[in-house]
Amino acid sequence: MAEALWGYAFIAPVGLGLAVFYLWPVVQTGYFSLTEWGAFGGHTWTGLDNYRRLLSDPQVGASLLNTVTYTVLGLLAIPLAIVFAALLNREGLRGVGVYRTLFFLPVVTMPVAVAMVWRWLYNGDYGLINHVLSLVGIDGPNWIADPDTAMYALVLVGIWSSVGYNLIIFLAGMQAIPQEYYDAAAIDGAGPVRQFLRITVPLLSPTAFFVSVISVIGSLQLFDLVYVLAGSGQSARANPAFPRLQTVVQLFYDRAFVTNDRGYAAAIVMLLLAVIIALTALQFRLQKRWVHYG
Repeated sequence: MAEALWGYAFIAPVGLGLAVFYLWPVVQTGYFSLTEWGAFGGHTWTGLDNYRRLLSDPQVGASLLNTVTYTVLGLLAIPLAIVFAALLNREGLRGVGVYRTLFFLPVVTMPVAVAMVWRWLYNGDYGLINHVLSLVGIDGPNWIADPDTAMYALVLVGIWSSVGYNLIIFLAGMQAIPQEYYDAAAIDGAGPVRQFLRITVPLLSPTAFFVSVISVIGSLQLFDLVYVLAGSGQSARANPAFPRLQTVVQLFYDRAFVTNDRGYAAAIVMLLLAVIIALTALQFRLQKRWVHYG
């Protein structure tokens, strides 16, 4: 009994922090999603009215589709990170620490700073990308303001920002694979490519599963890149490509802090929470088919 009490005492600070800063805000937001807020504060109970609005609001469906599209395309960062990690994991490669640092720099850089740099690169009038294209006779579009290119431009920034983080995790996973497997495969005549496909990739599947889960959760909460690249409020509405870029969190921000419709905003974010839980549960269910432990 005394040991159990000591155990509870040690986990109490963490448990209290989770309850106060994570669980209680979720409960509170769930309650607010059932209310309507006035312009000067205060709220009244409205039941499921906000959720009925969600079902008939075309912006909710469009923003959810944009978020899922970004999430799916952003998963391309995982195979890219595996390939780069395999190249950096080669025996005898010099300057591995420098390469790791260069890949990891976007991760430790503030997302707002990253978005500001890419906004300049994507500028249709004086951006560096269009300048380079003009040197070979190509007239580049206004990447963020063109509905045909805006989402792909956003995904490219997301992949560039996340590859370094994924690469470090995959490098750690590769270094945990016993060298004996590769030695035995080499004796049997397997080359580097076959070793990579038959040994590295299967044994990295638990690591890939972990990375895919955190990548999906992070992508579904995308906000800062869109906020800086496409703007918000009136500036965003002036962007013809904004309907292709608006995410669920961006819509939540607009309803909560621009139009001051906080009850409806709470319902939007509860919808996002439900989507995150559903997709995470689906990933855990499907991992039994492709993740190999041991």
